[in-house]
Amino acid sequence: MLIYPAIDLYEGEAVRLLRGDYAQKTVYSKVPEEIALAFRAAGAERVHLVDLEGAKSGETPNFETVCRIKEASGLFCEIGGGIRSMETVRRYLDAGLDRVILGSAAAEDPDFVTEAVAAYGERIALGADLRDGRVATRGWLKTTELDAFAFCEDMQARGVKTLICTDISRDGAMQGTNRALYKALSERFSMDIVASGGVSTLDDVRALAALGIHGAIIGKAYYTGAVDLKEAIEVAKC
Repeated sequence: MLIYPAIDLYEGEAVRLLRGDYAQKTVYSKVPEEIALAFRAAGAERVHLVDLEGAKSGETPNFETVCRIKEASGLFCEIGGGIRSMETVRRYLDAGLDRVILGSAAAEDPDFVTEAVAAYGERIALGADLRDGRVATRGWLKTTELDAFAFCEDMQARGVKTLICTDISRDGAMQGTNRALYKALSERFSMDIVASGGVSTLDDVRALAALGIHGAIIGKAYYTGAVDLKEAIEVAKC
């Protein structure tokens, strides 16, 4: 299993939110590329980036910061947050980002996903952010009526190969990951599944790896020191 340490960006800084609440924000670094270099030093090969401002606005206010992280670290970088047009997809991929994540746009305009996958194949991933079994959008500020599993099934049929799924109730809460959810997803879908939200201990990493999950995103647990990234990477290989 692959480990994706995360950098969430707001006004050019690396931050973390609690359950997606913008009012509960902690700033961890004013120079996010230094965090990416620390990830690399610990043995990470990939990094998960989120433009939190973009997720709300549909724009790319942290574009330059994202590019600096990619250039400085040389890591495989995936980016989500505010990617709602082919122009934005192209802009990120042309700038050297390895993969873009479609979340709100996928829920609101499924045909956009079809177009993006036709153009860029596996460089397009689906971000499914779930609240009580429904898909949340717009930086988690809106909860739709879309059933999580039906949504993922439609996206798989449209050619999506990677599913990054977040249980919002667990995100940043340090209460463990939703193992039952990822077990159900792995049994139902053939997409590469990346678990996000609540990966708080090495036991979480070990359990997800045992399920055959493709990847796990580690955010707050890294920043608080609850999980040693180097150890997590080793555990994920078992």
